[in-house]
This record gives sequence, C-alpha cells and structure tokens, in this order.
Amino acid sequence: QVQLVESGGGLVQAGGSLRLSCAASGIIFSINAMGWYRQAPGKPRELVAVITSGGSTNFADSVKGRFTISRNNAKNTVYLQMNSLKPEDTAVYYCNANVASSGNYFRSYWGQGTQVTVSS
Repeated sequence: QVQLVESGGGLVQAGGSLRLSCAASGIIFSINAMGWYRQAPGKPRELVAVITSGGSTNFADSVKGRFTISRNNAKNTVYLQMNSLKPEDTAVYYCNANVASSGNYFRSYWGQGTQVTVSS
C-alpha cells in the first residue's frame, strides 16, 4: 500500500503565500505524475498543477504565474508553492500520485486533503 501525507495548509491573508508538501510512503517502485487538486464547497474537484517524473509541468489557467510545482524524486515528495493567494483559492487541496509498487502497473493514490483558507 501507498500513503500520501500532505502538510502546509492553513489560513492566510490575500496576497500571502503558502507552501504545501506531500510525501508518498509505502511500497513504491516508481512514481510518474504527481499533482495537486482542489475542491471548494459546492464545486467539483479540479486540477491545480501536475508534474511528471521528468519535470514537465502543467497548471490550471487560474493559478498560472502564481503557483509553482516541484518534486524531489529521491524523497517521493511533491511541493506546491502558492503566491499572491486570492480568496477564490480557498479550498481543500488534495495531493495525487500515480505509483507503481512493482513493474509498470501504476495506480492513482490520493492524500487526505489539507485546508487552505485565504481571507480578504
């Protein structure tokens, strides 16, 4: 089994910054894409940012230029640096990783979520 543990959420004023971390542990042979999603009350879960094992990234239009994503492959960890936060960024942020515990069979795992609240 694989576990994803997130940290770094909290309350911040508009214009502020937060850094989220997500560490994968368990039986891990390899990880390809790792990413962050978010879900605001009454809205569907949406992609925020994703990074491949090679370092290619993709961002939601709403966060481009404000958020960056990075990963440490040796630590099986992904980070989300969030700058210039806006009240509309308020949501529960979920980490996601595609993990192979053996061979090339990848399975998608989710973290438990961390709350980010941006006050105006």
